[in-house]
Amino acid sequence: MKTPSISDLHAFMAVASHKSFRRAADVLGVSHSALSHAMRGLESNLGVRLLNRTTRSVSLTQDGERLLARLSPILSDLSTALSEAAAAAGQPSGVVRVNGSEGAIRMLLQIAVPRLRERYPKVELDLSVEGQLIDVVGRGFDAGIRLGEAVPKDMVAVRLGPSLRFLPVAAPGYLKSHPAPRTPDDLMTHECIRQRLPSGKRYRWEFKKHDQELAIDVPGGMTLDNNQLMVEAAAQGLGIAFVPEPYAAPYFGAKRLLPLLEDWCPDIPGLFLYFPSNRHVPPALRALIDVVKQSQ
Repeated sequence: MKTPSISDLHAFMAVASHKSFRRAADVLGVSHSALSHAMRGLESNLGVRLLNRTTRSVSLTQDGERLLARLSPILSDLSTALSEAAAAAGQPSGVVRVNGSEGAIRMLLQIAVPRLRERYPKVELDLSVEGQLIDVVGRGFDAGIRLGEAVPKDMVAVRLGPSLRFLPVAAPGYLKSHPAPRTPDDLMTHECIRQRLPSGKRYRWEFKKHDQELAIDVPGGMTLDNNQLMVEAAAQGLGIAFVPEPYAAPYFGAKRLLPLLEDWCPDIPGLFLYFPSNRHVPPALRALIDVVKQSQ
């Protein structure tokens, strides 16, 4: 058996993580054909099939799953060792792979990335946007970013942004022909812009006032799975949307949207950067964590 190169093993992990040759090729900065050739060579060298390929999808075989499980910690330890060697010589270096929702990655770009790039130019960020909560360790990521209430209990969490709240919002034009709701139950007589969660389930709008909590499956003729699109639809007068306040705030000043039921919408923990508590923190990830802490 010919020993695979480190680059081929990293390429396999990229394909396994993204479940797509095209996305993995984009991340690695190589052509789709070169990546496909490398994976066929890796399978030939090992004498096993690692990937199931169709014209639309890529999945791991059982042998591929076993290799990924053993390979992830090994390559992570190698990356840490190389980063520590570089850090001892001066600047932290290495790649930090972070997974988060669209809003989470956007906030990271706004709050921490400019300072990180200025202070630690040898640290490279590989940011992946994904709506569904995943096992960041199992997928080969160094860290994740989610709302505080969604961070797994066995992770170390560092606050990335302030607390936030979800608000119902509507355009003034919509409210001219539809009386503004006074309680969450009033939403049942309105046209609402519903949300589809990454899991496929439809989100039930959640409200709380004093000791009273409500979760309402609101009516509506349209369902979206993107907060920004829901805000834009509401601004067009298509109904009431329920979104994180930062998405709607730019529309408040121009009176394109108005907040509703604010006394039923308490603050919740905001976004947190999180990472495993039982693993050594590589210098590159430590640099990102330090910048995030200093940004508060």
